[in-house]
Amino acid sequence: MGRLLYGNLQTSIRFDDRLLAHLQIVIGAKLRRREGFFISWMDAPGVGGGRSSVWLDSSIPLRFTFTNNARHTINRVWIDELAASANTAQGLRVTPEPTDETAPVGIGAHTGTIRTTSSRSGASQPQRARANH
Repeated sequence: MGRLLYGNLQTSIRFDDRLLAHLQIVIGAKLRRREGFFISWMDAPGVGGGRSSVWLDSSIPLRFTFTNNARHTINRVWIDELAASANTAQGLRVTPEPTDETAPVGIGAHTGTIRTTSSRSGASQPQRARANH
């Protein structure tokens, strides 16, 4: 689990390294354009299972720390999905990585939960981002 250090760099938000690599690309693109925005994620059950958000702005210190030095293959579909959410009024919503077996059907407006339909069952199931702090 990597960390996103924010503000005075004492606020630490934990994300899976693969997710963090994708967030770094999307966040970096927004901040290079000096665009402030919210980032929101579902908290892990161990820290309450709620939802958290922070405001990101180019004037606020931000650091990405990864647990290992491995380079992750970038999923362009995921980048596009994350970037599209970052350009909405609700801001960047952390969502699970799309896979071959699931395709995003819609994004829950209040929870940041995405609904996916499994190609096997056809049932709609919510998924939570793997993040805690």
